[in-house]
Amino acid sequence: MKINITTTKNFNASDSLKEAIEKKLGRLDKYFSDEVTANVRLSQEGPKDKIEATISNRGTIFRAEEAGKDIFDSIDRVVDKLSNQMSKFKTKLQKKHKNNKDVFFADLPETEEEKESIEIVKTKRFQLEPMNAEEAIMQMELVGHNFFVFLNMETDSVNVVYRRNDGSYGLLETTY
Repeated sequence: MKINITTTKNFNASDSLKEAIEKKLGRLDKYFSDEVTANVRLSQEGPKDKIEATISNRGTIFRAEEAGKDIFDSIDRVVDKLSNQMSKFKTKLQKKHKNNKDVFFADLPETEEEKESIEIVKTKRFQLEPMNAEEAIMQMELVGHNFFVFLNMETDSVNVVYRRNDGSYGLLETTY
């Protein structure tokens, strides 16, 4: 696994911190081929240091983030979250990647949660309305949701606006 570490301009990563990230994320290396890349982003949010880790593999994305006063403790928690994600969805991922040599599941422990099936309890259909992102945010706020799906009139594609944990907004753009 290749590990890319990036930092924001307000965060200085020491060599020992980078080594700790590589060592601890390296524990997940046994689950992936050498071609998989882990992207790690380090930043500072007020008094807390934040780590975000994303491992993308042929359409499956594992992502975890943690913030705390001790960045080394946050690294441990991120690695635990990523490992738990892989364990929780082990069976479903095995079916998806059955002919793929990029993900190895033999060493993942079984979990009780894995045996639970995902159940869709409600289906909602609606007409996509062409609008821009600002109008979509306004509509999202009017209906009181934390996301809103719309047809972006500027790009002619389906997009999603959402409210982020910090109160700001995000935009998801789709491609085909």
